[in-house]
Amino acid sequence: MPDSPPKVAVAGSLNVDYLAFMNRLPVPGETVAADDFEIRFGGKGANQAIAAARQEVDVCLIGAAGDDEIGTSYLNYLANEGVDIGGIARIEEIPTGSAFISIDDSGENTIVVAGGANGYVEGEHIRSEAPRIQEADVLLVQFEIPLSAVTEALRVANRKRIVTVVNPSPFRATFPWGTVRIDFLVVNEGEAGALLDFVPGGPADAPHLRSRLEDLGVQTLIVTRGSDSTLVFGPREAFEVDTLAVLPLDTVGAGDAFAGCLAARLAGGEGLPDAVRAANCAGALTTLGRGAQDPIPDREWVEQHIGQI
Repeated sequence: MPDSPPKVAVAGSLNVDYLAFMNRLPVPGETVAADDFEIRFGGKGANQAIAAARQEVDVCLIGAAGDDEIGTSYLNYLANEGVDIGGIARIEEIPTGSAFISIDDSGENTIVVAGGANGYVEGEHIRSEAPRIQEADVLLVQFEIPLSAVTEALRVANRKRIVTVVNPSPFRATFPWGTVRIDFLVVNEGEAGALLDFVPGGPADAPHLRSRLEDLGVQTLIVTRGSDSTLVFGPREAFEVDTLAVLPLDTVGAGDAFAGCLAARLAGGEGLPDAVRAANCAGALTTLGRGAQDPIPDREWVEQHIGQI
């Protein structure tokens, strides 16, 4: 019999994105007219689940949606994308999560999130879905659901030695660092600064980082830096991986595409340098379209661009 495909379990959020496009982002207290407005599906958990699924691995999403019409539409959409939605609870009388996103002409953005049903993902729900995590090759989590649920998901994975990938976004200092094993921590420069009190500038910073990462329970730190090379700090090696040169239209979802692609490639058994290179391509290609999910590339498109790095 053929081997079963690699599997990624994602514990995370589902949001409906309300996107406003404008010439420039407003400063505090200012009103700016939008040139265009769209409603799309998003949320870091769902974004990353779709990114992984488009890399041709099996994906299940554990989370919650409201018992509302748009929640039903979202779950149908995820199922059509090949994501297993059996681990998504429906929360009565609570709306599906929402994100309000402003995007300027350069592709920069600001995001305000109203968690809705995402706030009802608790440890009990994670424990009830433990078999989905334990059957996976990789568990991928973010911080848009309660930290109690994130921590429980990691504990479930740790007990079965499932590879864990954590994208601590939006960053929350109250996460119980050091109490769970994190195999791969994926952060941007802002999150790296908040976590480490400094922003790594290159592989030469590895000796300074390793004891700190050990205290945090992190085996490997991956720092994405937009168009600059991605930095990787492992237990025994440190290196950087170039990014794909593009002219971004919209940076929303680029980090999620990176994390989802990375998890999928690791689940498929690729070495870390190759997995990061593929993830860099996925993140860059996502910036060429609008919205968090529609422009996320499939495996074929990523493969066509890897050679350009």
